[in-house]
Amino acid sequence: MQHDCQIGLVQMESHIGEREANFRRITHLAEVASKKKVSFLCFPECALDGYSPQYASELGDTIRCSVINRLKECAEDLGITLLVGLVEQDNKTEKPYISHVILSPGNEDMVYRKVHLGRSELDYFTPGNQFPVFNAQGTTFAVGICWDWHFPEVTAIYSLKGAEIIFAPHASPVIAGDRKEIWLRYLGTRAYDNSVYLGACNLIGSNGKGKEFSGGTLTIGPKGEVILHTEVLEERIFISTLSAERINRIRRFDRVSMKDSFFLADRRKELYHELLELDVQR
Repeated sequence: MQHDCQIGLVQMESHIGEREANFRRITHLAEVASKKKVSFLCFPECALDGYSPQYASELGDTIRCSVINRLKECAEDLGITLLVGLVEQDNKTEKPYISHVILSPGNEDMVYRKVHLGRSELDYFTPGNQFPVFNAQGTTFAVGICWDWHFPEVTAIYSLKGAEIIFAPHASPVIAGDRKEIWLRYLGTRAYDNSVYLGACNLIGSNGKGKEFSGGTLTIGPKGEVILHTEVLEERIFISTLSAERINRIRRFDRVSMKDSFFLADRRKELYHELLELDVQR
């Protein structure tokens, strides 16, 4: 990282089929964040369109649509990088993607498409097939969406590609259980094992179609330390300052202290072929 970085994590309510109203929420929160000197502002999964697999075919648009262009203008005007979840329609696929578009001043639009779909999503969405890493604001970063983070390989790939921050937007419903307990159980491990900063956020409230979301934001440091954890049940932005010196020290080849270990640098990948060959025993 070239310098310390302030990230903003949003928990917000997003109603199905109310794209314009959701857009206004997003731009309002972006204006608030810019006044607080936030560099990256990450919104939850499908924040622009609301989350509901059953309605997916009726939602969203392409990433070249007018709303995305307006969000790009917002990012340019405010000098902030926006990471916004949406339902992405694509003429090349029968079913839409669950996507996150990254809009950053001076950069081309960037997009991540959710690779690991939950079982309840498989009939309604097309899975992505790439793990892109992005650069903006002097930082290398990546995005994974909700279910993606139950697969340890995702974070390892991103870290090996140079990601210093990974963003984990969610649409986790109340029924999923205790958000604090669940997230701390595995997201801390993803950050610690791969020496990355991790920022997670979630939808909150109703989607307008009977589903309730539990909210929650979490920032974890590259040694698994909790920087920020919230359980505030209202729509708002939560801000964390990430130290460049902290992660740069870990990523240096000449590090001497075990407490600064970058574990991936010492892996023995020549022995890991079994990871690709083995399958779950049934």
